[in-house]
Amino acid sequence: MNAQILKKGFSYLSEVDESIQQELRYFSSNNFIGKKIDAYKKNTIIISNAAANALKKVQAELKQMGLSLKVYDAYRPQHSVDHFVRWAKKLNDTLMKQSYYPTIRKSDLFKLGFIASKSGHTRGSSVDLSIVEIKTNKEIDMGSSYDFFGAISHSFHKKLSSRQEKNRMLLRNIMIKNGFKPYDKEWWHYTLVDEPFPNTYFNFDIE
Repeated sequence: MNAQILKKGFSYLSEVDESIQQELRYFSSNNFIGKKIDAYKKNTIIISNAAANALKKVQAELKQMGLSLKVYDAYRPQHSVDHFVRWAKKLNDTLMKQSYYPTIRKSDLFKLGFIASKSGHTRGSSVDLSIVEIKTNKEIDMGSSYDFFGAISHSFHKKLSSRQEKNRMLLRNIMIKNGFKPYDKEWWHYTLVDEPFPNTYFNFDIE
């Protein structure tokens, strides 16, 4: 159980559906900055109740196919977004460039829409996720890794294999069916259409 009393309207995803896999990348150094992100104080996914219940429906469908969601991020405090912005302005800090943005100049990350000073995640109903095979515990091939900044991460990139296209469409179709809208520059990013806090940017820590 999680000890923190969450803001009204939010849940720990594990308490809504413990079968959904979680890998909170920003709680680790395995992310595009290369260090743990401010305000990520516990390895747990927090998300709006409405979005959590929608993901539970997605998960029920996937499990019938021997698949599971894996969530990388959901609610993201404004403090964390501010950390991204500070990093983006330090153009000489390119520790993770080869892994996350090898073909893009760091100075272009804002212009290209990969980083913003305000994030839908901070409203609590956006989620970054992929799909894994339950039997092997391996992610299905989406053509690029999570948080890879480049054209290949665009949902309809032209140079994907048929398998990669099929996998992206599986995720896209099941998420749309259950009330989420996609962000076409990032195959992993979805926002609940009827998000409960469309104009509120929260700033409580993840703990």
